Amino acid sequence: MERKKVVLAFSGGLDTSFAVKYLTEDCGYDVYTAIANTGGFSTDELAAIERRAIELGAVSHATLDVTHQYYEKSIRYMIFGNILRNGTYPISVSSERIFQAIAIIEYAKKIGAHAVAHGSTSAGNDQVRFDLTFEILAPEIEIITPTRDMNLTREYEIDYLKKHGFVADFKKMEYSINKGLWGTSVGGKETLHSDQTLPEHAYPTQMTATADSQMTIDFEKGEISAVNGQPFSDKVAAIRKIEEIVAPYAVGRDMHVGDTIIGIKGRVGFEAGATMVILSAHKMLEKHTLTKWQQYWKEQLANWYGMFLHEAQYLDPVMREIESYLETSQRNVTGRVIIDLKPYRFITVGVQSPFDLMKSQFGEYGELSRGWTADDIKGFTHILGNQMKIYYHIQQANGKSDMELV
Repeated sequence: MERKKVVLAFSGGLDTSFAVKYLTEDCGYDVYTAIANTGGFSTDELAAIERRAIELGAVSHATLDVTHQYYEKSIRYMIFGNILRNGTYPISVSSERIFQAIAIIEYAKKIGAHAVAHGSTSAGNDQVRFDLTFEILAPEIEIITPTRDMNLTREYEIDYLKKHGFVADFKKMEYSINKGLWGTSVGGKETLHSDQTLPEHAYPTQMTATADSQMTIDFEKGEISAVNGQPFSDKVAAIRKIEEIVAPYAVGRDMHVGDTIIGIKGRVGFEAGATMVILSAHKMLEKHTLTKWQQYWKEQLANWYGMFLHEAQYLDPVMREIESYLETSQRNVTGRVIIDLKPYRFITVGVQSPFDLMKSQFGEYGELSRGWTADDIKGFTHILGNQMKIYYHIQQANGKSDMELV
């Protein structure tokens, strides 16, 4: 009888290493492993992951590089929207997972797989992101999740691998680190307790730059076009260049607390130096180039977009419609932003832009007015206060004092 094919989303960790052996030995599948790289793995790391997959018994292994697709279809819109979940987290890992899931299921369809598998547990967000994406894009393909379904312990998986002739250093690290183009998440013992924070050594990137410096980021219609005057047509390369410059300052660290898809509170540390600098610079440029109501309504839609992206709703058609609005809003977001870098922090100094609304000939804030007269302001203020004047007049007529109303 022909053995069925299963494509396993393979990271090389314990859960997915167990899955290769288990699906091969106990379930009788031909296992095809695949890793979808969204910018978080080096060439050497990818080669090591492939070697492990083959050693475990995978029929073949595929490296699916979707970094540029991830930028074009997600990161650029997160920049346009200045998206931070709960005002803190740049949706690093959660946005990556959707594109990893899309790449894995497309590969499964390409090779004619009967099933697709992943190593998520039942306690996190990723299981929903993978399952939902798989179900929508390939409802005919079975989803297998050994770690989740069997409620396995770490010790059980290690013992199983040893009994089947595979021995590796699966020593549990103190911290779980997920790295990608848009940031790195850090989970560990402190993140499980509401009254603790991550120690310095838990962060993958340590502070080595001690001298203050200044950098510039140029944007054209909301996208990065140059870094320190060096043009970049490849936006992924531009992000990596910014990371190279800012990472030694150990900026962009924080702790995120939020609501998970499954309804419990979750807490994770992260470092996202380039991401936080880019978002701050972009937002500063928008303050100068967008009107008050453009900024207001874009923020409303961006908050929804970030929430839907985090909660596995990327494939909903409303996301394409919000993206259209976000892109349209960027037509005048062009210019240079100046940033001061210091150990553990950065400052957005200012902007230079042909669309800077502060360059208006109508006036200079707090200094001179050229587009109106003193009498114009007196009349404007008189009319502006009409609603409140009427309210207070009626209240006083009904016996309420000013102090009761304030």
